[in-house]
Amino acid sequence: RPSRTPRDTAPPAPAAPRSMAAPARDGDLRRTFPAFPPRASDGEGFAETWWGDAWVTALEEGALDAAQLALGRGYAEQALVDAITVTPGLALAYVRGGRPRPYRVQVRLRTFTDADWERFLDAAADRPGHIAALLDKEMPQSLADCGVPLLPGPGDLAPRCSCPDAGHPCKHAAALCYQTARLLDADPFVLLLLRGRGEREVIDALSRLSAARAARAAQGKEPEPLPGVRATEVLALRDRALPPLPAPPPPPPHPEQPPVYPASPGGPDPFALDQLATDAAARAHALLTTGRDPVGRLTLWQDAVRLAAARPGSGLTGATRALYSSLARAAGRTPAELARAVAAWRQGGPTGLSVLEEPWDPPAGRFDRARPLLLAADLPAFRPWRNHLTHPRGHVQLRLGRDHLWYAYESEPGHDDWWPRGTPDPDPVGALTGLDAPGDL
Repeated sequence: RPSRTPRDTAPPAPAAPRSMAAPARDGDLRRTFPAFPPRASDGEGFAETWWGDAWVTALEEGALDAAQLALGRGYAEQALVDAITVTPGLALAYVRGGRPRPYRVQVRLRTFTDADWERFLDAAADRPGHIAALLDKEMPQSLADCGVPLLPGPGDLAPRCSCPDAGHPCKHAAALCYQTARLLDADPFVLLLLRGRGEREVIDALSRLSAARAARAAQGKEPEPLPGVRATEVLALRDRALPPLPAPPPPPPHPEQPPVYPASPGGPDPFALDQLATDAAARAHALLTTGRDPVGRLTLWQDAVRLAAARPGSGLTGATRALYSSLARAAGRTPAELARAVAAWRQGGPTGLSVLEEPWDPPAGRFDRARPLLLAADLPAFRPWRNHLTHPRGHVQLRLGRDHLWYAYESEPGHDDWWPRGTPDPDPVGALTGLDAPGDL
């Protein structure tokens, strides 16, 4: 039999449970989000969007103990909530408290019935702007107020925690609710998942509804007669003078929105088709009205970067990642190279991309005057190389473009991993001033 633990040796603390993060198990109906970093308490609203505020309001108005709420908000701000897993009707996470072992916390929300989903999807498909807003991670208020209680009200959130506290909610459950509001800020599809359906299922259903409505509308319309002269009439007048050709119809005021393409197994990605059709319509309209193709001279790589940069929003959603992968593969590049090129394109268009990829030797003049200007602004002596000026600590760089503008770049010191930042400026000091942390220079 093993010997007893000596009196002067403390028993080992119970091992903390592993994080809830399990990316391998995630799917359309299960999403795991990493823990949020700490945030400073500013005394203002916790959420940043109106729908996140509505979630917080439901929490606070349904709570029975204001002190527990205040403690829970502090726990959330101190990043004591581990990774959050969201499934239909449930948000689950471990929350660290006063004991070594974190508490297992869950918050439940009623899922929609099939009739509720039918009413919600009908309301969303009624306006094309609703679908566009959802794809851009926005929640239109008119969609949330469509007759189906999408956002919770006071008492709709049902918290449960493994701690012995009797509060409703306890501080650990309140912390999870506050952090869930931050998830909703970043992606309103989290709210739809809590109501019972994943992002892909919702978008596919909206695509099918929109396509069906567009088909019904097209069937009910008579084709408009085209102006001109019928071919049989022209052939009958071969021996006589032909009538003058009709004037060409005026160009439309703007390219129209393409129809929504339904998703089908093994078929093309509807989001990529929508973007390509929208882009082709815009190019055709420009060619019709100006006689020039605005992107006709771009290389394959430049056009791939342009298409990726036109994707709305800044986060890499599942659809955006698929788009980046296909465009990068077609251009013989990697998605990481494409992401960096997109940042350069958004910074300065084709010129910004050439600044990223094509070092050059500028003539004497503007480049030589830049270093004295930086020294006069109490900045250290930047190291020159071709059209680059690099901070001695190796974390900030200026690049002179062929358009005579200065482009700012940032990197982790010593990593030579440069990413475009800020806005191009004719003054090198002005280009650095536009960075997020000019005090670090």
